Amino acid sequence: MSESSARHLLLECYAEALRAVDGRRAVRERLAANKTAAPVYVLAIGKAATAMMWGALDALGDDLAQGLLITKQGYADPAQVDTRLQIMEAEHPVPGAASLAAGQTMLDFLASLPPQAPLITLISGGSSALVEVLPAGLTITQLQQVNDWLLASGWDIERMNQLRRSISGIKGGRLLGYVGERAVLNLLISDVPGDDPAIIGSGLLVPPRHEDVLTSDEHELLPSWLQSILADLTVSHVDGFSHVQTEILRSNNDARVAVVDFAKARGIAVHHHTDLLQGDAIKTGEMIAAEVMAGKSGLHVWGGETTVCLPPSPGRGGRCQSLALAAAQVLAGSEIFLLAAGTDGSDGPGEDAGALVDGETTLRAKQEGYLARQSLQAVDAGSLLEASGDLLQTGPTGSNVMDLVLVFKP
Repeated sequence: MSESSARHLLLECYAEALRAVDGRRAVRERLAANKTAAPVYVLAIGKAATAMMWGALDALGDDLAQGLLITKQGYADPAQVDTRLQIMEAEHPVPGAASLAAGQTMLDFLASLPPQAPLITLISGGSSALVEVLPAGLTITQLQQVNDWLLASGWDIERMNQLRRSISGIKGGRLLGYVGERAVLNLLISDVPGDDPAIIGSGLLVPPRHEDVLTSDEHELLPSWLQSILADLTVSHVDGFSHVQTEILRSNNDARVAVVDFAKARGIAVHHHTDLLQGDAIKTGEMIAAEVMAGKSGLHVWGGETTVCLPPSPGRGGRCQSLALAAAQVLAGSEIFLLAAGTDGSDGPGEDAGALVDGETTLRAKQEGYLARQSLQAVDAGSLLEASGDLLQTGPTGSNVMDLVLVFKP
């Protein structure tokens, strides 16, 4: 298979995965299958909120009375307008003033609903930053300080959202206090390992977990300023979730299965690695590349979400770009191609979804004055990958089910 054919195959597989987990399709199919009594009110939050809300409009039609859509800045579709919808964009990955404004608008929206009106909530990854209500004793500056620290910590999403739930007025199920006794259909797209509803979006309408209470040993490992913040906070406990029906519509497994089926239908040998990728992005990239180098030919499929520990002044690129560049070092001189990309179309700061590297990536980069090891140490893989011509850009995808890593060995 030629270089252009191999690249085209990986891009086709990635596109097929995105089609399979599209939020508009997922919500439309779910709501069309089980009609809800009209009129219906819809609240959509997250990176996939725009697609999910339009899926609700597709299925509900005139039965949708009113909706509130909260998504990442730049993720609303200005071409799609409906007078029944209020649309807000907020900061991500660090919450800001717009996130607090979105939180208050959400509470006002819920308070305005008729007492027994059915509510559909559409939640996807990114919700933890996009909407927030501060508990008493916490300032926006402190909230941002915590989130900045979390993003640089190298913690996985489960641990990060555990802490986020503990300093929120709505996370950890506390939004239930503003919903009342009305019936709620809580539809989720999972961006977390294990597809635990309590972790997705920090569990706005899901019972809190026992693990949300930090042990004394865990507490002692936190920086002193963060210990002080936690010591000064008191957040409410909620129960009584029987009227909330929670369902997961799509997950990373759906994306991987779509890739497997797509490739097999074209006669390509496929190796589906079902253990989710976690841990350090650089080490994971090196591990994957070495495994494929020593393994069988064909298409190798992984999913998951790695982590990157950020220096004080990181460069360009997220975990997928770091993983891809680390792998490219191992693949140097080979005929193997690797795609690593977020299913939400976003990988770190900037507009890049990830990268598609090959055995010549590091050579092309060196010719442009970049060295892979230095770029990885500076967490600046994106600058090198731009120079080598290997970055991927998709724009908002309408989904968010963690990352995909696809490797083709001829």
